[in-house]
Amino acid sequence: MKKQLWLLVFSLLFILSVIGCSAGGTQQPVTKVEPTEIMVSAAASLKDALTDLQKAYAVKIPEVKLILVFGASGTLQKQIEQGAPADLFISAGKMQMDALEQKNLIVKESKLDLVGNELVLITGKDNSKVMAFQDLTKASTDQISIGTPESVPAGKYAKESLTSLKLWDALQPKLVLAKDVTQVLNYVETGNVEAGLVYQSDAQGSTKVKVVSVVPASSHKPIAYPAAVISSTKNKQASEDFLKYLQTADAQKIFVRYGFKPMSE
Repeated sequence: MKKQLWLLVFSLLFILSVIGCSAGGTQQPVTKVEPTEIMVSAAASLKDALTDLQKAYAVKIPEVKLILVFGASGTLQKQIEQGAPADLFISAGKMQMDALEQKNLIVKESKLDLVGNELVLITGKDNSKVMAFQDLTKASTDQISIGTPESVPAGKYAKESLTSLKLWDALQPKLVLAKDVTQVLNYVETGNVEAGLVYQSDAQGSTKVKVVSVVPASSHKPIAYPAAVISSTKNKQASEDFLKYLQTADAQKIFVRYGFKPMSE
C-alpha cells in the first residue's frame, strides 16, 4: 500500500514538473515585421527600367517594398497636388517637378536630375513610306502621333523640335495626341499611325518599330528626368535611400541598358 502511494505521489510530482518546465520554456510568438512601403510615381517611359531596378533593390534591401505607379508626368503631378499618396516622384520633364516645388510639395534639397534621354522618330518595322522628317509632310503619311504637349514632356519636346524644324504648322492636321509616350508607341506598333515621336528608351524596348531618325538635340531643350522626395512622405529616410541607390553605378547601368543616358553625357 505504501509502495503504491509512493508511486502515485511520485507520478504526480513528475507530471507537475513537466508542466512547469513546458510553461517556463514556451517561446513567445515572433512578431512579423512588415516591410516599409515606398510608393514611386514615375513617368511612363521609365516602366521597364524601374521594374528591373525594383527587383534589384528587393534583393539589396528586402525590408523595403517598392510600389511603382506609372503615367504621364503631368497626370502624376496633378495627382500629387490633389493629395494622392506618393513618396518619390520621377518626372520626364522639369516643368512638372518645378510646379510641385513652387507649391512646397517636394523636399527641395532632394531634387536632382536622374537620367537623360533622346527623342527619336519611329515608324512600324515594315513601313517604307517614312524615311526622314520631310516624309511626314507627304500625302502618303496620314497620321503622326506625339504626346499631348501640355501634359506629356515627350510631347512638349516633340512640339519644340517640329517647330524648330519648321514642320509644326504643316503637320498639325495630321497629329494624333496621346496621353503618354507608351500610347504613342502603341499607336505606331499597331499601325494606327504611320509615325510617332518617342524617347529612344521606348523605341529600344519594342520589336515592332524602327528608329528612322534621331531628333537633333539642338531642336529642343535638354531632356532630363528630375526626381525628388515628396514632402508628405512618412518614410523620408527610406525614400532618400532609394533615390541615392538610383544614382549608383549599378543602377545607372540598368538605366543605360534600357536606352537612357547618364546626366554626365
